Amino acid sequence: MTRFLFMIPLILCASGASAQQPGHDACARDVTRFCRPVMNNGDQAVLACLKEHRARLSKACDKVLTEHGQ
Repeated sequence: MTRFLFMIPLILCASGASAQQPGHDACARDVTRFCRPVMNNGDQAVLACLKEHRARLSKACDKVLTEHGQ
């Protein structure tokens, strides 16, 4: 679970955006809910999972991804 807490900021950094706590908080629940099986497969796998479930993401997480060009 600890590793999970650092994944969203790393994903946003990998996409060329700055890591910000609000982005992490906005997507933390969605990652746990939809992407738990791929959490240990790396940041890009989690990002791909979030994109796969885009229609089901919270508005806050969707907004963060959109703001970061995802």
